[in-house]
Amino acid sequence: MPESLSHDYLLYSPDPPASTLAQWLEESNRITCHILGHISETDQLVPQLNILNPPLWEFGHLTWFHEFWVHRDGELNASSLMTNADQLFNSSEIAHQERWPTQMPSTEKLLDYNQSVIEKTQQLLSGSIDQKTAYFIQLAIFHQDMHNEAFAYMWQTLERPIPFTPLSNTSLPNRDKQTWIHFPKTTIQAGSEPGSGFIFDNEKWAHSIELPAFDIASQPVANAEYLEFLESSANLSSVKPVTPPSCWKKDGEKWLERFFDQWLPLNPASAVRHVNYVDAERFCKHNQVRLPSEHELALLMSQTELMWQPSDLWEWTSSTFAPFPGFTADPYSDYSKPWFDGNYQVLKGWSRFTPERLRRSAFRNFYQGGRSDHFCGFRTCLL
Repeated sequence: MPESLSHDYLLYSPDPPASTLAQWLEESNRITCHILGHISETDQLVPQLNILNPPLWEFGHLTWFHEFWVHRDGELNASSLMTNADQLFNSSEIAHQERWPTQMPSTEKLLDYNQSVIEKTQQLLSGSIDQKTAYFIQLAIFHQDMHNEAFAYMWQTLERPIPFTPLSNTSLPNRDKQTWIHFPKTTIQAGSEPGSGFIFDNEKWAHSIELPAFDIASQPVANAEYLEFLESSANLSSVKPVTPPSCWKKDGEKWLERFFDQWLPLNPASAVRHVNYVDAERFCKHNQVRLPSEHELALLMSQTELMWQPSDLWEWTSSTFAPFPGFTADPYSDYSKPWFDGNYQVLKGWSRFTPERLRRSAFRNFYQGGRSDHFCGFRTCLL
């Protein structure tokens, strides 16, 4: 690896045992191969939208990324196991719109490529590995986890059958009556410290934040609350009506909600999902509440779940995605740095398709505020 790419990853210790990494890799790759194994020729045809990728391109990219960082040391002049892999699957060089007309290798060739790369990594993990290798294997696994989740978003967007079994329960109906949890004025530590295990570069580094006292909802916003907001805005001639979530439709007098290819009666007590940041802000303004900041939501999520109810959704915050003091990009420099442009909002939490290993209160997800294709929702704070 070039010296310019040697950053802070040697500080991301302790590493999980090699046996744990081998298990994680097997789990993540099994999901990916399951998805690919059930993709028909029709499934391979997806519309050219900014929120989608061609499935075969996405699968090839996953294997390429793994090989590039784990086995090629991040060097383009190091050879790949697949001819022209760099020209096909390097997302840093291939513009999004150029991924559709590209002639993809066959599914069989992509599976062979994947198997060869994963077997090389499992062979590494059968012996002792150094800290650098452990870091890049974790990076490749977590990158694959995120793309597996993106496959779920894509299948939900396209109204296709669920691509793999969710990794946690359905977004459960609210258990108890909504309450407001009070946090007094406090100083918290935002970000992550060296020695706290694997982190992403946008978590660097830990720093103190003074939080004024605040009151945050114990429950996420429910379908019933959001439906009331929709109906109220529709009745106000001075207000532009709010568009229902993309997974809702009205059937006579009843509302239905779609989960992949299944339309089901809207459960009023379940957390509302597929709401973008803009509409979440409109809901807050209408109800005279506000979205929490990322630090407020992180503080809530660090508490015992006896105090609050997870939504099984990525939850919008009022925080614009920005670097923490002292930020430096890690070797995969495209992970965070290009998106510090003021057009992305931080989300906290997880979805049903996020593995446990990525469910950390310090983890910072981020999306453009107009997007709602991912499994997202929100909760509120008192003004």
